[in-house]
Amino acid sequence: MSHFSSIKTQIRDLNALKKALSDMQVDWKAGPHPVRGYKGDTRDAEVVIEQDNGYDVGFGWNGQEYELVADLQYWKQPLTVNRFLSQVTQKYAINTVLDTTADQGFQVSEQVNNQDGSVRLVVQRWNG
Repeated sequence: MSHFSSIKTQIRDLNALKKALSDMQVDWKAGPHPVRGYKGDTRDAEVVIEQDNGYDVGFGWNGQEYELVADLQYWKQPLTVNRFLSQVTQKYAINTVLDTTADQGFQVSEQVNNQDGSVRLVVQRWNG
């Protein structure tokens, strides 16, 4: 019996996911790569975070989005699962906005990390 849990996300852009994890200073490997689980069980994922306890965390494509795949009983990250996903989602959103606005000719004129954890982005484009 598999012990893996799959947690849905709204993450659809693999490059923005990788940037988000790098922004969080998470050491990840590009896949496809197996996520190690209970009793040698594995699942393939496009991004894998190896843990020193022999159980990994990954993000695998389910056909619609990248979902978090892990045996949550062996979660060994500095943040709780919910806090980790919250930070990944926020960093993912920032990277998505930055990539999209850059493609449209905008530049970031201001980025402020607020004390409440929110981020304020101001982008501008000069038409001349």
